[in-house]
Amino acid sequence: MKTPLPPTRGYFGIGVEGISKAVNLGNLLRSAHAFGASFVFTIGADERALLHTDTSKAAAHLPLYHWRGLAELDLPKGCSLVGVELLDGAAELPSFPHPIRAAYVLGPERGRLSPELVSRCRHLVRIPAAFSLNVATAGAIVMYDRLRTLGRFASRPVAEHAAAPAPAPHVQGAPKTRRRG
Repeated sequence: MKTPLPPTRGYFGIGVEGISKAVNLGNLLRSAHAFGASFVFTIGADERALLHTDTSKAAAHLPLYHWRGLAELDLPKGCSLVGVELLDGAAELPSFPHPIRAAYVLGPERGRLSPELVSRCRHLVRIPAAFSLNVATAGAIVMYDRLRTLGRFASRPVAEHAAAPAPAPHVQGAPKTRRRG
């Protein structure tokens, strides 16, 4: 039985530039499907790499875009491109305020995001780890952090055996009216 995700604000997509291992792409797509991504994408990747690795059939449930190069990258209006890379000056993921509308992009397994792609990113984040992680693992961590940050969850208790408080119910505000004149 499928467990529904708690409602979150905004939307997100996740993708990779120049991925070389088909299994990693399949795992990333499965995680994107599980974490409620609105779309997934590749830049400069072989589309055939996906044929036997997408075990959740994510491509049948959410849009999958294959762009041959960076010039073709076409994100929705207002969508912030967020590069995930071990770069000096990148924000640490646990402190990063996720954009409401975001597209996260990860680099290839044996390389980095291209300088051209880095220059197009509105934000750069890094996962605080001792060394580079597998692309699919890094993507799952970013998506979990987004869900945890923007989802409607109760605050974590500070003490080890303390009970978590129930999340506050969502309250719809009163209608806004504009005065003319």
